[in-house]
Amino acid sequence: MAFVITSPCIGVKEAACVEVCPVDAIHEGEDQYYIDPDVCIDCGACEVECPVNAIYMEDFVPEEEKEFIQKNADFFRNRK
Repeated sequence: MAFVITSPCIGVKEAACVEVCPVDAIHEGEDQYYIDPDVCIDCGACEVECPVNAIYMEDFVPEEEKEFIQKNADFFRNRK
């Protein structure tokens, strides 16, 4: 189970999460950052560093943000 970046990241893209990710799983998209679920090791370093509280473990994504689970998966599916 990977972490997911949700709507508070849109337009902010502060990048603190990118700097702390030990496996380079976080990539920049047009409007926000995304976490590659195939690379993420579930360490949680990104979640703690996010200044806008946009990052959640997949099972704990708030109901109103659930669409970002698929948006994240699609971002990487379309890149491969």
